[in-house]
This record gives sequence, structure tokens and C-alpha cells, in this order.
Amino acid sequence: MRANDYLRPGERIDDLQRGGTAPQEQTDVPKESGAGHENDSSPPQGGLCIIQDPSRFCFGMDAVLLSAYVQMKKARRGLDLGTGNGIIPILLSDRTDCRHLTGLEIQPASADLARRSVALNGLQDRISIVEGDIKEADRIFAAASFDFITCNPPYRTVGSGKVSGSAAAAQGTPGNLKNPENPENQKNSENPENPKNLKNSENPKNPKNLENLDPRAIARHELLCTFDDVARAAAKLLRPGGHFYLVHRPLRLPELITTLCGRGLEPKRMRLVYPYIDQAPNMVLLDCVRGGGPELRVEPPLIVYEKDGSYTPELMHIYYD
Repeated sequence: MRANDYLRPGERIDDLQRGGTAPQEQTDVPKESGAGHENDSSPPQGGLCIIQDPSRFCFGMDAVLLSAYVQMKKARRGLDLGTGNGIIPILLSDRTDCRHLTGLEIQPASADLARRSVALNGLQDRISIVEGDIKEADRIFAAASFDFITCNPPYRTVGSGKVSGSAAAAQGTPGNLKNPENPENQKNSENPENPKNLKNSENPKNPKNLENLDPRAIARHELLCTFDDVARAAAKLLRPGGHFYLVHRPLRLPELITTLCGRGLEPKRMRLVYPYIDQAPNMVLLDCVRGGGPELRVEPPLIVYEKDGSYTPELMHIYYD
């Protein structure tokens, strides 16, 4: 099949810029969202690529950093909870020798997008995309059946920040997709809105109302699952000694650690991510072990940007080496 046979109207193919692709100059499109073009029919040669729909939710820097944080290089089975367009399993197929990777996604359109990206990269033998709810993950998969689990969960609790509805989704354009990791854009997300006021969606946690919610709202807000739901699923599906890797916001760190420990997932490594060296951290990476002992190693900070706005050498290494 040709590359454009995998595309739907409004979608594009983005180069994941692995395997030696040269860095590109900064543009209006965030670097972490790729550098493809709408209805592009020519996938990049010699590297991974992904299909993205700007009206849904394009992957961010957090997904790239999380995939780079995974240390289980030769695992047998790995699972990504809330995989979205499949970005993390696709990146892990290159970064690890994991025999098989699975992505679980509740939104049918996102699951379809992920399956087509997997097929576009010829990774059907290594990656499976399963449509389902994180809250029911223990019914979908066997207990203790994964060596490691990753998750880039919704960062915001219900009621903390503006929640988009179907009208916003219909009007979504690439220019409206701001990188949530960019501190300059955080000030645009501080308008509280009660999700109960969403039209045609009295109960946003009901999967039957998925079509009434902006996919970006589902990705950013705990509308369909809480962090405790995520931790509960990881604890049930990990083998003893298995690793749970996640990325989240530092402001919720006390809650995260309390929840993880309460589910038997002991944080063993932690790394804070700073946009600039003189600014507060805006991401935290955690590596937890099911049944691990109480010992946490805080790793050196990860700085994203130099003073001039270019990537630091470490970020260049993560993105391009």
C-alpha cells in the first residue's frame, strides 16, 4: 500500500525524526508534534513515522521523554495505558528490544489512528492496539502479564482548567494546538469550567458520551479515568518486580506518590524536567516497581531549552540519536 492509503481527510504523516534525521528549524508547529504535511503521501525514508490528526490530540514532548525514560530494554511484554495515536509503543519499538508491545485506548477514532500508524511502519508483528477502558484493563488482560507498563495520563483533575466540548473540537486547527509543556501556554489553560456544563454530556465519564467530548479534553483531563484508576490497572497487570513508567505534573507529586505506594508500586527513580534552567519544573518522570523496597533515587534535572530557545544537548540526543 502507498502511504496515502493509510490517511483520512485532514490527517498528515509526521517524521518521528529517529535514525539520524537532521534537526529542523523551529516553526509555529511544535517540534515534538513532528514535521509532516496534511495528506502527505511520502513517509520519511529509513525512520519511524506516525499519522496525526490535528483536530484530535497530537503527541507532545512528554511522550518522547517518557519513551526515553524506559530502561527495560529486553522485556517480553510491554503495555501503554491510554496510548492515544500509539506514539509511545511506536517509539519503544525502536528504543527497546521488547518482544511485543500493546497499546490500550478507549477512543475508537484514536485506536484506529494508532493501528494505521502501526501498519504504516510495518510493526503489526510487534505492536497491538486494543480498544478498551483503563478501568476495565484487568478484564481485558491477564493479571501480572506485563514486564513493564507506561502511561502518559491526563494531568488535570475534573474542574481544574478549561474543558473543551464538541464545538471546540469541530473548530480545532493545527494553529490552536498549543504544547502543554510550554510554560508560555499554561496561562491560557487556567479558566476553570465545570464539565457538568458541557452540552449533551451530563456525565462525561460515561463512554457513551465520548462523541460529545473534544478528544483533547479526554487526553488532558481526568474525565474518563482518575490517576488511581491508572495506578490500580498497572498494579494488577504488572508482574512482581515489573516497572511502571509515567510522566506527570510536579504539582501533583504528593498525590502521585501516595497513590502509587498505596497500590504497591514503589517509586524507585524520579527526574524533574525544567523548560529552562532558571524556571520551575513542569514535568516529572517516575519509574516505579511493583513490590519494590522503599528507596527513591532522585536523578539530575533534565533541562529542555538553552537560553536562546534551542534544545539542550541532552534533548538533542533524546530526539535525534
